[in-house]
Amino acid sequence: MSLRLQDVSKTVDGLLHIHPVNLELEKGTMNVLLGPTLAGKTSLMRLMAGLDKPDTGKIFWGEDDVTGKRVQDRDVAMVYQQFVNYPSLSVYENIASPLKLQRKSRQEIDAKVQEMAELLKLTGLLDRKPSEISGGQQQRCAIARALAKDVGLVLMDEPLANLDYKLREELRIEIPRLFAASGAIFVYATTEPEEALLLGGNTATLWEGRVTQFGPSIEVYRQPADETTARVYSDPPMNSVTVRKMGTEVHFPNGQLAMLDQETAQFPDGEFHAGFRAHHLELSGDAEGNIAFETKLIATELTGSDTFFHVEAVGQRWIGLVGGPRSFVEGEALTVSVAPQNIFLFDKSGTTVGKLCADPARAGA
Repeated sequence: MSLRLQDVSKTVDGLLHIHPVNLELEKGTMNVLLGPTLAGKTSLMRLMAGLDKPDTGKIFWGEDDVTGKRVQDRDVAMVYQQFVNYPSLSVYENIASPLKLQRKSRQEIDAKVQEMAELLKLTGLLDRKPSEISGGQQQRCAIARALAKDVGLVLMDEPLANLDYKLREELRIEIPRLFAASGAIFVYATTEPEEALLLGGNTATLWEGRVTQFGPSIEVYRQPADETTARVYSDPPMNSVTVRKMGTEVHFPNGQLAMLDQETAQFPDGEFHAGFRAHHLELSGDAEGNIAFETKLIATELTGSDTFFHVEAVGQRWIGLVGGPRSFVEGEALTVSVAPQNIFLFDKSGTTVGKLCADPARAGA
């Protein structure tokens, strides 16, 4: 069955936390809520769960209106950022706890616990208490308990945020496999665009309580509907600069220009925003067809496998990304460039107009 939100909104202390939302999540799908802190991800999940009631709109489970149903009466399980396990119970008893509430037989409980333990690599830890296992294993235990309920909707609110890098990467790979086998609707909240892409499925981007776009994750990433969505789905933040469109040409502040294809050239002339992601900002201006800029280095950040470099260009501060540890001198001059096909064009309202043209021969064709 599907979960459908119809014109759902929520006001808290006179402030609109969730603007009217229309979403339909299908059975057996992974759905990511992507947005910065305070974007409304947790508020939206609480409405889906029945922990809060919407001020307007309705929530449907299949054809049934569940808007007024308590969370206890819904087919839902939740996994939180903090490990929520019963400290006095063993891993086995934690996983079994919702099944006991469902009055399952001892044989059914044991079979399900063993199944979940094998799935989440907890088989050898079933007799231990949560305090006797690692943080990643504790989170696996919480996930196993949620999956053991065999519910139709599983909500996960930044469940990997407190784990170390290795454990996060491990579970990011495992989670889509686990969810695909369950057949339930999964909703996963995160602040990290990379995590949303790794999980796959669908992504709903949120900004200040609004769902700005919803669709297959890779499509939302590659074809953001507007500048806000592109900003949400970019980490580091998307670089931007004001440009002027004149016919089939886009003119940059440094005198560089790029061409437009026929469809994009139909828009009225005037000022637009050009935006591009950090990994598309190259350190060399020699690449044929690229738009090149002379910049000054402001700062660098070494992450181990990559180097972020911050530069000042045409009155803007941009961030670029290069592979490996690199050594730069603060204040040095750098020539950077970006391929036209990696530059989004947004109008004054922030709506995506299109991308610039990689092949000048196509312009106006």
